[in-house]
Amino acid sequence: MNSNYKKLELGWPGKDLEIKPEPRVLIEDPEKSYGEANTGNMLIHSDNLLALKALEQNFSGKIKCIYIDPPYNTGNAFEHYDDGLEHSMWLNLMKPRLELLHRLLANEGSMWISIDDDECHYLKVFCDELFGRKNFVSNVIWEKKYSPQNDAKWLSDSHDHILVYAKNKEVWRPCLLPRTEEMDSRYKNPDNDERGPWKPADFSVKTYSKSSDYPVVLPSGRIVNPPQSRCWVTSKERFDELVADNRIWFGESGNNVPSVKKFLTEVKQGSVSKTIWNRTEVGDNQEAKKEIKAFDNDNVFTTPKPERLIQRVLQLASNEGDFVLDSFLGSGTTAAVAHKMGRKWIGIELGEHCNTHCLPRLKMVCDGTDQGGISIAREWKGGGGFKFYGLAPSLLNKDKYGQWVINPNYNVQLLAAAMARHEGFTFCPSETVVWKQGFATEHHYIFTTTNIITPDVVEQILSEMKPEESLLICCVAFKAECDEISTRIEIRKIPDVILGKCEFGKEDYCTETNIINMPVDPDQPAFVPSYVSPEIKPSPAKIKKEDPTQSKLLF
Repeated sequence: MNSNYKKLELGWPGKDLEIKPEPRVLIEDPEKSYGEANTGNMLIHSDNLLALKALEQNFSGKIKCIYIDPPYNTGNAFEHYDDGLEHSMWLNLMKPRLELLHRLLANEGSMWISIDDDECHYLKVFCDELFGRKNFVSNVIWEKKYSPQNDAKWLSDSHDHILVYAKNKEVWRPCLLPRTEEMDSRYKNPDNDERGPWKPADFSVKTYSKSSDYPVVLPSGRIVNPPQSRCWVTSKERFDELVADNRIWFGESGNNVPSVKKFLTEVKQGSVSKTIWNRTEVGDNQEAKKEIKAFDNDNVFTTPKPERLIQRVLQLASNEGDFVLDSFLGSGTTAAVAHKMGRKWIGIELGEHCNTHCLPRLKMVCDGTDQGGISIAREWKGGGGFKFYGLAPSLLNKDKYGQWVINPNYNVQLLAAAMARHEGFTFCPSETVVWKQGFATEHHYIFTTTNIITPDVVEQILSEMKPEESLLICCVAFKAECDEISTRIEIRKIPDVILGKCEFGKEDYCTETNIINMPVDPDQPAFVPSYVSPEIKPSPAKIKKEDPTQSKLLF
């Protein structure tokens, strides 16, 4: 059968448009950083696509658990367009972000995506394509509401989905959930067995084996056989051994069909999670709103997630010390829960609630004054800290003639850090060697300068280099003869060396949907998705042009 389609995939307008975000530098704002300095925790106020790109170099393959609660496409988010384009715009928002998140995920890591019915099934098909269908783990159903909506036109919506994917399902395994008191209460010790509490388990099985089909004489003298079409769990010889070891229970009167004793000390120290999560176990929307009101009573999110829900995700998907990432941080719940559970976390938020909600909430967590959510159950008393980051402005701007030039706000340290990132080097300035500003391998370095490179400069650097070392020089201008001095030194001109590699000068990947040209009504106000407020875009991070110590604030 002839067909243009080579595989099952989801197509939509704009899917094939290539988006190339600029790999920006993150700049710490020490005035907003809080608590202990070297915890690895990061709160980033930025467009999340640009922030994820900024993290790519350092965190590719290192994030153990990604949880995101992206904006739900509820129908009124794109009220100016028809249904087909509405889904396209939402998918174009998600596609480049999910691709970057997938690259950040560790091979033994997993991604958990909260979503409702409006986009769940579109998202599932795309994630099957991105992760590979074989790496789909499950669709968790979370009971988010208790009371029915009596004004619902059709059915009262009472659940959300959490799509779960493993980076590599062959190696990823969920952790067990902690055993509850209710589970342990099922174990008793009616015969005062010195091995402790136990509970009886069926001693018969469906899979028939003739060697395990035999009569058993009970202590009372009654003879019993396995139920019809079944047999005992073990052979007669093994049964006699279990009886001798007091592992078979015949009831207090000695007249019951045999059962095997399962001791609490011998069971798994945890339980496998089910895929339906009831509100009594993990909380609901109302519980989440109460948690938010504890630190901001005036501006409560409409759909926050309860801390117990995120705790369940992190219990299954991570261990203490693992990195957890949420690139739609919202009110900061994921970061707060990860902090209380001893995980390292990275939270990214575009909106002003990064300052009004996330920042004060996480400060309270560090101080130990946040005693809501899971704090009491975790016996949380405070501790730790985080660094607050903003995004550096674009490296290149267009001048009045429409030519790309280096952003005049860049200082020497920031330019060096940015060029290192663009060229795939780790920015790590040497304290003793000026031209060693970063490295790609043990002996391959980068040097960025705004000075004109002359043959004398190249000769001087070459005299300081060890025989096994090589160097990339990025500069605004250089003499042509410099290229002929040594094959161990390569010289590239800024901005020519980076033009075309990415999109410069773009600060917002949320309100611009990058799909197709739409019919425009001249009287219609400019369209902005309902979950984005253009007046609250984060401003670029502060640059201290004359401060040589700022290199310590760059990431």
